[in-house]
Amino acid sequence: MTTTLLPLVSSLTLDDVLAFRPEGPVLVRDFLADACRVAKALPPPAWVVNLCEDRYHFAVVFAACLLTGKTSLQPASQSSQTLGQLARDHAGAFAVTDSGFEELPLPRVAFAGLNTGEAEPVLEIPMIAGDRVVAVLFTSGSTGLPQAHGKTWAMLVANGRAEAEGLGLLGSHTALVGTVPVQHSYGFESTFLMALHGGCAFWSGRPFYPQDVVEAVQAVPRPRMVVTTPFHLANLLASEAVWPSVDAWLSATAPLEASVAIRVEARSGAPVFEIYGSTESSQLAWRRTTDGPVWRLLPDVRLVQNGDETCAEGGHVGGSVPLSDLIELQADRQFLLHGRHADLINIAGKRTSLAYLNHQLRAIDGVDDGAFYMPDEPAEGAGLHVVRLAAFVVAPQLARSGLVAALRERIDAIFMPRPLVLIDALPRNSMGKLPRSALQSLYEQSKMAST
Repeated sequence: MTTTLLPLVSSLTLDDVLAFRPEGPVLVRDFLADACRVAKALPPPAWVVNLCEDRYHFAVVFAACLLTGKTSLQPASQSSQTLGQLARDHAGAFAVTDSGFEELPLPRVAFAGLNTGEAEPVLEIPMIAGDRVVAVLFTSGSTGLPQAHGKTWAMLVANGRAEAEGLGLLGSHTALVGTVPVQHSYGFESTFLMALHGGCAFWSGRPFYPQDVVEAVQAVPRPRMVVTTPFHLANLLASEAVWPSVDAWLSATAPLEASVAIRVEARSGAPVFEIYGSTESSQLAWRRTTDGPVWRLLPDVRLVQNGDETCAEGGHVGGSVPLSDLIELQADRQFLLHGRHADLINIAGKRTSLAYLNHQLRAIDGVDDGAFYMPDEPAEGAGLHVVRLAAFVVAPQLARSGLVAALRERIDAIFMPRPLVLIDALPRNSMGKLPRSALQSLYEQSKMAST
């Protein structure tokens, strides 16, 4: 059986720009030369935990792993607990770092020590076996323990191309500025893979604060797209930063409120798109938020339903992957999302979803952020099978009584949160997500405070 070989970089030539660094643009040939140099210096074990924060450093190490037959491990969390588990599950695994991490529960190699010596000229783009598992991505654990998902090179090549084609960026040389870490599936696919196989280029940094985002965008040429999250967009809107010219925005990790997208488009004059997918399935669909709720599938991907269960298949998905969302199929390869199965709530015969309740809460004037939480156990005195919702709200200018009154106008009384806790900030992670474990901790603290 013949193994299909696929290029390490496609949709770009050796003399096209693949990345932008503070020092200037990096051509494909120079990137590949750096990757070959690092490949020669990598230690022999097959498992590599690529913790480089600089997106270009990450890219070089990832390519070096491709060239040496190693597999990249990409945890969504970089906690000692997560990294320690990786070390236990993958014998011989070592980390490559370029900053931070005073202590690690596994051996480490500094990127600076790998990227030394003379680079040999690159005359052609290397080819990689398409059926080889080259990366293992891990879910964020926002709804449970992180789960590992192996990705073949063929899946990653098709993924980068399909997303770029769906968003109309294929071969556009669009500069991608990501506020999200490249190890996470969203950042990995929408910055790195769209550059390798979508004909785009990426900015090496990961700006977080609004002014940092502005400066990063100004450092790359047009056309340019910011790959970000609802959390970062809200912070940018709340800031006094002078926005630079942007040609498009891309958001994921959580539903984006249409009101936020409208404000971003009005402020920037650029369209706001969302991408839908998961670590398990990879990217599946896109929409322009201000055009309405309908999602459009990426090329070659299809959805198959059996009752309430929907599976993604075809294209870069790899097999048949069950989705955790309640989906309503439409004509012309389109669909509607109605929230996660796990978010659906039935209290005393009345139904709603956490997504709907969160939308109503955050739509109240004066609410900066907020989230409902459904405990696993019934509340004391609420009856054997009745679970009372809790809510945690960031609303520094609102009194509790006014907030409760505004919420009563929006939701059924049975879903009113008890307790409703005012806090300074929600414990969102670097992707702007709220892991269930973090909400559980807030809930336990609120119970202790009330006793």
